[in-house]
Formats: sequence, C-alpha cells, structure tokens
Amino acid sequence: MKNNKKEKELIRIILSNNIKKYRKIFNYSQAKLAVMSGLSMQTLNDIEGCRRWVSSKTLSKIADALSVDEYQLLMPENKKSGVKTNEPALKSFVSLKENIKKMVEVQFEQALKTGKLK
Repeated sequence: MKNNKKEKELIRIILSNNIKKYRKIFNYSQAKLAVMSGLSMQTLNDIEGCRRWVSSKTLSKIADALSVDEYQLLMPENKKSGVKTNEPALKSFVSLKENIKKMVEVQFEQALKTGKLK
C-alpha cells in the first residue's frame, strides 16, 4: 500500500512540474492559466502544490489552455535519455505568435482610424 501512495505522490509531482514548465514556456501566470482553463486560482494552486488531484475533465481543461495533449502533462521528464525537447522551438513559436498578434492589432487599429484596409 505504501508504494501505491508513493506512486500517486510522484504522479502529482510530475503533473505539477509539467504544468509549471508549460506555464513558463508560454509566460502564463497561475492567474492567467486559471482564467484560460476555466478553473479557480485556488484549484490551480492546489494542483501545482500537489495538494489536489485532477479529474480527467480538469486535466483536459489545463491541457487545452496550455495547447498540449493530456498525456504530456503526466509524462516524467527523462533527462538521461538524450532526447532533445522542442522547448526552444515552442518558445520561438510562442514569440512568433505574439508578434503576429501585435502586428494584426496595429493594422486593425489603423484600418479603424483610416477606414482603409491594406
């Protein structure tokens, strides 16, 4: 029975670490992720603090908000495998997305002011 409890604790730690990792990649605060996932700030804080387990529905909400698959939140990081992660590529993609978003907003504002679309 003790091993089962240790395994559950380990899974909570893995989930917590992965949520934090993806929040960092996307530069999301806990508050922003809570809003995006439709969860309360306290619920997200409890999950990241390993004080609360997630239902499959909650796991899906978090994964959707982070643009990852559910299984990715439950996978331990294997640093010894030599497998390179796509974290730098993902950061670049997020940065590109933000730049495009800003450019579109600027063009939209100009179109509203001038009445002309480029």
